[in-house]
Amino acid sequence: YIACNSGARIGLVDDLKPKFQIKFVDEASPSKGFEYLYLTDDVYKSLPEGAVNVEKVPEGWAIKDIIGTTEGIGVENLQGSGKIAGETSRAYDEIFTLSYVTGRSVGIGAYLVRLGQRIIQMKQGPMLLTGYGALNKLLGKEVYTSQDQLGGPQVMYPNGVSHEIVDDDQQGVQSIIQWLSFVPATTDAPPAVRESSDPVNRAVEWKPTPTPYDPRLMLSGTDDATGFFDKGSWKEYLDGWGKSVVIGRGRLGGIPMGAISVETRLVEKIIPADPADPNSREAILPQAGQVLFPDSSYKTAQALKDFNNEGLPVMIFANWRGFSGGSRDMSGEILKFGSMIVDALREYKHPIYIYFPPFGELRGGSWVVVDPAINEEKMTMFSDPEARGGILEPAGIVEIKFRLADQLKAMHRIDPQLMALDAELEGTDDTDKTSQEDIKEQIAAREELLKPVYLQAATEFADLHDKTGRMKAKGVIKEAVPWAESRKYFFYLAKRRIGQDNYVAQLKAADSSLDSASALAIISDMCTVDWDDNEAVLDFYASNDDKISAEISQLKTASIKAQIEALQKELGE
Repeated sequence: YIACNSGARIGLVDDLKPKFQIKFVDEASPSKGFEYLYLTDDVYKSLPEGAVNVEKVPEGWAIKDIIGTTEGIGVENLQGSGKIAGETSRAYDEIFTLSYVTGRSVGIGAYLVRLGQRIIQMKQGPMLLTGYGALNKLLGKEVYTSQDQLGGPQVMYPNGVSHEIVDDDQQGVQSIIQWLSFVPATTDAPPAVRESSDPVNRAVEWKPTPTPYDPRLMLSGTDDATGFFDKGSWKEYLDGWGKSVVIGRGRLGGIPMGAISVETRLVEKIIPADPADPNSREAILPQAGQVLFPDSSYKTAQALKDFNNEGLPVMIFANWRGFSGGSRDMSGEILKFGSMIVDALREYKHPIYIYFPPFGELRGGSWVVVDPAINEEKMTMFSDPEARGGILEPAGIVEIKFRLADQLKAMHRIDPQLMALDAELEGTDDTDKTSQEDIKEQIAAREELLKPVYLQAATEFADLHDKTGRMKAKGVIKEAVPWAESRKYFFYLAKRRIGQDNYVAQLKAADSSLDSASALAIISDMCTVDWDDNEAVLDFYASNDDKISAEISQLKTASIKAQIEALQKELGE
């Protein structure tokens, strides 16, 4: 939808303007007001039937309602606008929708582009509900000086309404084409895969670090080190809003994918001052890295809904320490927006791959909202061997489950000097208080010396519970995938899933009694290679497509026969 409009059309019955009269309270003093507008008898009789509703008065006919004979000058336009709004909202759920705001869009025009969700906005294309002149009249003073103050890019980009800002129409059309390149031709078509010049088997060279870094480089790479996605294919959207999360689209070996990554650096959320309130001031709110805030939670959920309607598989590079639970963010509806992530994942219809990057971590509530149990059919979790996952960070666990008393026990069990002092203390006579006190002082001094290293050991002990080995053993992740090999691994997995999900859909369509698990079991039984080897299974699908299709056809025939027999039996009874 290429938008440039002035909202719902307004109008008056111009034919009546030169024909009505005014019944003043005092004809000699019009400033006292009037009682009604009326038409003389001759004028009323000259009007088309139904043009006005009137009642008889001494002067002629008092006008009760002006209806007119021209269509499209008032409320009927609002009715039409409501119909457009409903259709646009429905279209977002049924097809791919994208709006380009090339000029001013007012009222229903602004709502329509938002109902289509995905918005590219030109710098000279404000989105408004009310013009600045009308607002100034309402406020009784000159507060706003341009439409841009109300709906320009400086407003609509930071608040997440506009996904992308462009300088001119040429750049706008280029962005439209680029966005369309990620989308399949029809809603039920597989992803729009294309050939890629970037080898899928290459290593991912740019590696995350334990210190804060730019997560975009992990996805796009740099001139010197390649990233996860095909070179030059990564495109970020919504980067003006919810800056603690990075979302965008890229290609993996030519396969279009949505991506959600996590900002590890401190970012700032700017709340502008309200020009209508002389006491308001601009506020700058710091947001820590690896934390979900209300805006970034909403952004994550919104991105998932967009990706779902675009038919995209998704990579979630999970690296969250938790949700922001301070009073400001609790009142800012963090629970509501965090829950929306679960809703979006539960409704997702395409594969979702959650991957912990190197030195990444997923903890507490932030794990819960992306756990594959939400949508087991579509979601799978993986981790780099250097990543961590758990309820609390090791330092927090130690404060609760490996306190100082436990650390002291470990000292006395492991340290030779303390063991010797304990034995010496035990061997002293209870009457020899001086010796006992001296030994106890030596023990206390030794314990104080060892406290820092044993705290580190306790923290390491807790950390060992959060490593990939335990996650794999407990079945919460499917596989430990080294970062350097992740591009190759996820390419073959994603390509396998495209073919596999297509077979599953055909089987379920052929036999309505099948669910996804039983349909997948049929394919698994046919497979003659290692089911866990994605590349081998993909080759099997390619070389045995005719055989699998024939099996699906036979199943469909058997299912139809069974239905016919059931109907005949029912009719016979």
